[in-house]
Amino acid sequence: MRRTTIMPLVTGSVLALLLAGCGALGLPGGDDTSAAERPAQKQGTSATAASQDEAPADRRSAPPDRVLATRTISTGKTELRVEITGLKREGKLTTLSWTVTNTGDRSWDMSSKLGDINANLGLTVAGVSLIDRVNGKRYRVARTGDYPNYQCVCSDYDIETHPGEVLHLYAVFGSPPPEVTKVDVEMKALGVFTDVPIS
Repeated sequence: MRRTTIMPLVTGSVLALLLAGCGALGLPGGDDTSAAERPAQKQGTSATAASQDEAPADRRSAPPDRVLATRTISTGKTELRVEITGLKREGKLTTLSWTVTNTGDRSWDMSSKLGDINANLGLTVAGVSLIDRVNGKRYRVARTGDYPNYQCVCSDYDIETHPGEVLHLYAVFGSPPPEVTKVDVEMKALGVFTDVPIS
């Protein structure tokens, strides 16, 4: 049976805990240069342009007017369609929502391709990050607790994604400054989406 992750309601003391225990929030002095951080990929997909070889829209995908960015990639001998469906700022927190659809005919072995192994968060999307190129900062997924018992404020997933399956994923970050209206979204194995608008 697949696990279902429910987005938490972040208020009051929970918000305080997030801000106190999360290395994902604004990184002063520019981009994070810790040994655990991978450099941002140079190749990106514009938030306004989809891949030309994108598969026909799946009926379970987000409506076209809700898709901020999309791309089709080949990985693990299968085809995947990735759609960013939301990047919403609410005070000190910003929530990223997206879907991954297996449009191929083979299962995709996700293992920890989207996770943060160094934080013991392999089967989650804790490895996804937002990049503010204007201020040279990287925002990591919020997390609570102490290592090795971190809990990320994000989706987890099963190891395999089967043909036709659609994953609905989310991750919560600290908000960039109000004047920042676009960021790059780095999704590790799924690539980089550039200039994704914040609403």
